[in-house]
Amino acid sequence: MVVPRARHSHSRDRGCLSAAVGHVEIRSLVNGDVLARIRLSPRPVVLVDGGSGSGKTTLAPGLAHALDAQLVRLDDIYPGWDGLEAASAHVKEFVLSSDPRWQRWDWTADAPAEWHLLDANRPLVIEGCGSLSRANRQLATFGIWVELDAESRKIRALERDGDAYAPYWDRWARQEAAFAEREHPQLLADLIIDGDVLPEFG
Repeated sequence: MVVPRARHSHSRDRGCLSAAVGHVEIRSLVNGDVLARIRLSPRPVVLVDGGSGSGKTTLAPGLAHALDAQLVRLDDIYPGWDGLEAASAHVKEFVLSSDPRWQRWDWTADAPAEWHLLDANRPLVIEGCGSLSRANRQLATFGIWVELDAESRKIRALERDGDAYAPYWDRWARQEAAFAEREHPQLLADLIIDGDVLPEFG
């Protein structure tokens, strides 16, 4: 989870890729093999999930650029520090609906903010903890899980967000654990990426 700037005032992701269909080396992804698989869909819709600090936020923009896709970040949708489940449901109800859209959460006002419309004909990348649920995967065309051990993730996340995140790490981690236990996102993923060595798209 990346702490938005507005959230700061509240003190508020091994060198290989392994896919569900087999082992895929990083150079294969960079060279476009996995991108070609994603593009098999007329309108790719990709879910990028993983624990906080695993590397999702670094991976997703490059993937969206390579696909010429719209990018939706759950960090802009979570309704507060207890909002993982609500944001996951928001993806199914609104982002992946026939009339795709999402509503921003205003962390300063602690209230829902404006709606953002999405183009139902353009590719879409949805990034964030809670995106790769069973319900969401049924409506998407591809799922990616970014794997990294909890200790490394915590170090990375707190180096990135510092004191704004530290008081909430355990609180957020409990929600991630509950989601993972129920949904098993790693098993839903078409591709598992090692967060220590993220691929570059281009």
